[in-house]
Amino acid sequence: MKKLLALVLSLSMLLSVCSFASADSLAGEYDIKIWVANEIVDLTKQQVEDFNNTNELGIKFNATIEAVGEGDAATQMVTDVEAGGDIFCFAQDQFSRLTEAGALAKLGAGAAKNVTESTDADAVAAVTTGDGTLWAYPLTADNGYFMYYDKSVIPEEDIDSMEKLIADCEAAGKNFAFEMNTSAWYLASFFFGTGCVSEWQTDDEGNFTSVHDTFNSDKGLIAAKGMQKLVTSPIHVSSSEASALANGAAIVVTGTWASSAIKEMLGDNMGVADLPSFEVDGQEYHLGSFFGFKLMGVKPQVDPAKAAVLHRLAQYLTGAKCSLERHAAVGWGPANLEAQADESVANDPILKAVYEQKKYGQVQNAIHGSWWDIAKVIGDEVKAATDEAGLKQALQNYEDKMASLFKLDANALLFVGAWNGWNNADDTDTYYLKDGVLTLDVPESDYMGGRIVKPGDWGTDKGFAQVVSGAEYIKDLGADNPDNNIVFAEAGNYTITLNGSEITIVKN
Repeated sequence: MKKLLALVLSLSMLLSVCSFASADSLAGEYDIKIWVANEIVDLTKQQVEDFNNTNELGIKFNATIEAVGEGDAATQMVTDVEAGGDIFCFAQDQFSRLTEAGALAKLGAGAAKNVTESTDADAVAAVTTGDGTLWAYPLTADNGYFMYYDKSVIPEEDIDSMEKLIADCEAAGKNFAFEMNTSAWYLASFFFGTGCVSEWQTDDEGNFTSVHDTFNSDKGLIAAKGMQKLVTSPIHVSSSEASALANGAAIVVTGTWASSAIKEMLGDNMGVADLPSFEVDGQEYHLGSFFGFKLMGVKPQVDPAKAAVLHRLAQYLTGAKCSLERHAAVGWGPANLEAQADESVANDPILKAVYEQKKYGQVQNAIHGSWWDIAKVIGDEVKAATDEAGLKQALQNYEDKMASLFKLDANALLFVGAWNGWNNADDTDTYYLKDGVLTLDVPESDYMGGRIVKPGDWGTDKGFAQVVSGAEYIKDLGADNPDNNIVFAEAGNYTITLNGSEITIVKN
């Protein structure tokens, strides 16, 4: 019902926005509600008042500014779009949820052009859907993590080496705080550092359909070996809190939100840097990280005049002037390019560390909610492992849990292909797996390809990539097989077995 209401709001706005004759028709008073993080509530009130006093169109906002954090705004908006903020800030990974829920009004041509030309390119990509439509305004480009350290303990020449940092902490009896045992967000840094990926796919409704994840791989094993060096050291503390520095740590990995507290604790001894590298078998790997943006959305409106002025205000609040004011007040890193180039931002040592680490970061897109609990136990299991086999088992445990998210009912699957015209809604028993097994006559033809699917659904299909036994009976077409089809080398009678997410093929 809430999505339907949002759709009605969107259509109403779209149909009526064309009625404007000129910008003069925007003059007037507007009662609006804005959701921002608690630390910028007062600043945002002042910025809205500044807009009221400086705009030349006679626009005046009577704004109610409410403290709703970027992590909570999306959930509240998709639950009740009508009751949500007219303007609201949210974390980038919530973008898909909000667009699917109809909680975001798309930007007009002028606003989209302004954002594209004035904003960090990665941030622009974060608010753009596949058809090129922009749906939000980038607010910050600093949502990641990096390293704070105590310069009285850690020599500057050691900050690029995790092994040297561990040795420095051990020698000084100080801790190294890095949230490895309680947070997937932080421990992913080791896997990203070796080139692993975890990329999630969704359907048009925003439902997760599959994931391409390489944590359980040779690269993942290297990451686990590097992680084990840290988590088994007696100086490691699983924390990302600034308070770790007051409780015996010389290093803490966290983000810009901790900068004020850490400055107060360390004073002139505060050092900041991108994350270090770790070494495995003589090769160095720079730690990666998640990286994202804070965004500002405008809710769809029935009144086209109100819709137009809200977009003007959103552009103002995310522009250079307001971005620099937020940086001065709370240290947030702007997404606006003019603000990024300003001397106060360019010379900010904390933001220098943010942008340096961004080079090694993975943009945080939509992630299945269960992943955070599945992945966070890797740290504990890596710490408990006593040999390489134990590390491999930790990664296998992770993969098994990931596979269960998309486990298919082996009694409700079809093996379809060229032989039945790719009819994945077949209503006969010919191509159905029974208890995960199908015996199939593959006829002679120019293309003997097929794959396992749910009836009527290509979203969770299994194919060539899942074949673990019987590869000698199929062709490896490499890049010429983008659809992941199982292509038989010759006609014949085959038994195809699906066990979990693994396919076995035997020629009878």
